[in-house]
Amino acid sequence: MKKIFIPFILLSLILVSACSSTATEAPKKEADSQAKPTTLTYQSENGPVQVPANPQRVIVLASFSGNVMALGVNLVGVDSWSKMNPRFDKLKDVQEVSDESLEKIIELKPDLIIGLSSTKNIDKLKQIAPTVTYTYGKVDYLTQHLEIGKLLNKEKEAQTWIDDFKKRAQKAGEEIKAKIGADTTVSVIENFDKQLYVYGNNWGRGTEILFQEMKLPMPQKVKDMALKAGYYALSTEVLPEFAGDYVILSKNPDTDNSFQQTDIYKNLPAVKNNHVFEANAKEFYFNDPLTLDYQLQFFIQKFLGK
Repeated sequence: MKKIFIPFILLSLILVSACSSTATEAPKKEADSQAKPTTLTYQSENGPVQVPANPQRVIVLASFSGNVMALGVNLVGVDSWSKMNPRFDKLKDVQEVSDESLEKIIELKPDLIIGLSSTKNIDKLKQIAPTVTYTYGKVDYLTQHLEIGKLLNKEKEAQTWIDDFKKRAQKAGEEIKAKIGADTTVSVIENFDKQLYVYGNNWGRGTEILFQEMKLPMPQKVKDMALKAGYYALSTEVLPEFAGDYVILSKNPDTDNSFQQTDIYKNLPAVKNNHVFEANAKEFYFNDPLTLDYQLQFFIQKFLGK
């Protein structure tokens, strides 16, 4: 009896072990077959680039930091303009870098670098990490965000934000036109480095919202001189020709703004009617989702009092 019993027990143990082994191996094989790729091919304007499918250490050498942050991707290095934006508090502990600080970039061990077509040392940057550059203005500002979404493997999230933003901006535009009049003109003016500029419809400072989404009219002189280039430098003497019924003044607190004390400025209809809305230029430069959401709320509050 004992001789029969012992082999039976051994046989049972072998069968249990085999079943257990099969049960544990099956999920592993299934998991392996469903493993996500670690890289993807991004079709950049300069050709295909192999980039990480889930980048963890991104460096931005241009005005796209807000796009990357809006998509929830980690930044380890950014340009000086992004670093000075008081609304980008998430960048407080992020390193400031430039296209010439190659040693610092190497130390940050990026897995992806984003820049402009005018960025210096592109060939050297490509040796450090996959590098993708964009030509500013080659595509419109929303398509630009979608492209960055594709690059970061976040296309769906980018498109969802774009669709929602357009609805919100256009709705606010209809309300603003209903309140101030469909023919009432708006100008965006900035004093940068002791020089006055007026902006077209695609150079940040809220211009994309006001003129592309809300379709508010700009003065004819602005159309003639600033629409094609994106901006136009002017003197205080000709300011009345470019100032609309409403003026968005992108104002840098660190710059000489004495032009506001001149009689020419004080006599502008927009100034006399309290239709000048001052914004902090450092918060208004860009056209990324974080900045656009802030600009849209700024316009809703200033024009509609909401």
